Amino acid sequence: MTCDCYFVVLVYSMKTILTGVKPTGVPHVGNFFGAIKPAINLGANFLFIADYHALTTVKDAELMKTLTRDLACSYLACGLNPSKTVFYRQSDVPQIFELFTILQNTTTKGLLNRAHAFKAHGQEETVNMGLFNYPMLMSADILAFNTTHVPVGQDQKQHIEIAQSIARAFNAVYGETLVVPSPLIEKDVATIPGLDGRKMSKSYNNQIPLFAAPGELKKTIMRITTDSSLPAEPKPTEHVLFQLYSLFAKKDETAKMKKRFQTGVGWGEVKTALFEVANRELTPMREKFDYYQQNYHLVEKILADGAKNAQIQATKTLDLVKKAVGICP
Repeated sequence: MTCDCYFVVLVYSMKTILTGVKPTGVPHVGNFFGAIKPAINLGANFLFIADYHALTTVKDAELMKTLTRDLACSYLACGLNPSKTVFYRQSDVPQIFELFTILQNTTTKGLLNRAHAFKAHGQEETVNMGLFNYPMLMSADILAFNTTHVPVGQDQKQHIEIAQSIARAFNAVYGETLVVPSPLIEKDVATIPGLDGRKMSKSYNNQIPLFAAPGELKKTIMRITTDSSLPAEPKPTEHVLFQLYSLFAKKDETAKMKKRFQTGVGWGEVKTALFEVANRELTPMREKFDYYQQNYHLVEKILADGAKNAQIQATKTLDLVKKAVGICP
């Protein structure tokens, strides 16, 4: 899965921080360490599955259901606590889409013309309006919750800049109504290496599935590319095997492995050690993932409860917006 993490809503102190994820499949190890775990560690109050955003590329109804199901189970298996985090599907909060409709009337086409996704498409006559309006719906996702900060990588900063412009344009016409969000630039976003040393990605087919059975996990790890150096020769700690080992291992285990790399160790031995620590850490998550898949009615209940809570906050914002434009008393 390309874990397209673009926002979770987290509320703490005087800040409201939001993030969400497009359903694009079962995540791999790179997704977990690069996006899922950091998002959960924020202690988010709200996290949503951006299923409407996925419609720009997913054109199969059954596939959409499967992708959404897998993503929901994945986040719960990875440690998302629904008693602390409001977890919901974007599609279950209609207030977002009503706000989106209103915002269209103070948002210029010129602003959306500058969006990276639209410009990258290259052929205006074939772009669908879902892709063109993607930044506006994303802005509604953010603005509906009075979000003050959005954690993003440097390459996603434009998303927040567009949301800022949309909020300011509305406020300029109707008065200070919407909170103008600010980006929280994630400067140290982890890049997790794949089997060939490049960034772990499905597009490179170099990923380690997060919930793979032990046999499949071991087989995948054994495919990691190594060189022809002898066991007695020192190995570079920059190698993908050491980097992955350090993600799963305890600090003392990592320190011992580092010494072995410096004095000499066989690649096969390292792969076996990596499998052991990875399987140890992934087994509880794998078991939870299987449990939620087999008891998906529990996941549906969590998402339904999350949607109700999200609707409460979004309704407050929408009521202010509708009052500002004169649609309700």
